[in-house]
Amino acid sequence: MPRQNWAGNVRYAARRFHRPTAVDELRRLVADSERIRAVGSGHSFNRLGDSRGDLVTLAGLPPEITIDRDRRTVTVAAGLRYGDVATRLHAEGYALANLASLPHISVAGAIATGTHGSGVANGNLATAVAALELVTADGELLRVDRDTDGDTFAGMVVSLGALGVVTRVTLDLLPAFDVRQYVQLDLPRAQVDAALGSAYSVSLFTDWRSPRIGQVWRKQRAEQPAPPPGWLGTTAADTPRHPVPGMPAENCTAQLGASGPWHERLPHFRLGFTPSSGDELQSEYHVPRAVAAEALAALDPVAHLIAPVLQICELRTVAADQLWLSPNHGRDSLAIHFTWIDDADAVLPVLAAVEERLAPFGPRPHWGKVFGMAPAEVAATYPRHADFAALLTRLDPTGTFRTDLLDHHFPR
Repeated sequence: MPRQNWAGNVRYAARRFHRPTAVDELRRLVADSERIRAVGSGHSFNRLGDSRGDLVTLAGLPPEITIDRDRRTVTVAAGLRYGDVATRLHAEGYALANLASLPHISVAGAIATGTHGSGVANGNLATAVAALELVTADGELLRVDRDTDGDTFAGMVVSLGALGVVTRVTLDLLPAFDVRQYVQLDLPRAQVDAALGSAYSVSLFTDWRSPRIGQVWRKQRAEQPAPPPGWLGTTAADTPRHPVPGMPAENCTAQLGASGPWHERLPHFRLGFTPSSGDELQSEYHVPRAVAAEALAALDPVAHLIAPVLQICELRTVAADQLWLSPNHGRDSLAIHFTWIDDADAVLPVLAAVEERLAPFGPRPHWGKVFGMAPAEVAATYPRHADFAALLTRLDPTGTFRTDLLDHHFPR
């Protein structure tokens, strides 16, 4: 089991590390632990999931993938990676509505932090959850369902790992579909909104050194026509690209309009290859899509600070949902994602400047990335923040799943 996160900027403080091979073994482990947390693929960039007690990985549990064709759902072991689940689903003729930029992340970890892909009509990955099974603080097995548990269910999906150890997740399915990916270059800033709404899933990449957007990654249904010459004032890339300058394009999913299965196009990076740059810090802020242009313009005065410590900035859209701690709760969102250099001393002052400039727009930071916003500022953007705090107290009264960063944002 890894002793540090994927990026290497967090070395876990846990006293013991566990890898149970059965759910009953996990239940006994939780019941006997004073403090314990589950760790997935380790793709969080902060200490939200770090524990001074015990850490447990779900990678040793049976790799269940069970499709219910009547309900059009799949129930999967929570520790599985999205890439592995997607490959199996496609072979059976099914798809998930969306995937994150990299398929290497675990199902439970991505859902718990509100991780997302892109597309104006696509919710984050947690919106596909139809049911959850989790081990609670007393070692009991609890199942919650969207249809029967209603509002409480909406509070338990994006849970930050604070309510229990999720063991199984049931996800909604779609029929499998094919996607073509085109990369367009040099988009005028005035065309950002039009570009974001132009295909099934769209990502824009900028280095904040130019008023124009360097790359537009359009992931469109295969049956839709290719973007015409001069689309929105851009030019078409004639060779495959990587979002991060200098990184090899072979790490990325196929481009140049080649049709392929949904799970081999919706992510940016290929399973089995290095995602992003691998040597980085990440931050992300969700603002209402309605004020996207104003929020981006607000960052222009600090672009000269951003650019020297930035590898790349990605802009994506996420549809609104009703999940209590989702960064997209109640509002369609623009996600402004920063992949920074791996130098916290250089990045953190710039991050403070970014947060100050975005403050008027009610930014919600990605729960699993680096941010410095005060707890009161974060709480003020979530209408159900107090409700989640009450649910947390009810389901984990002794703080079995608590961490220092969780206590910072949800004090007891």
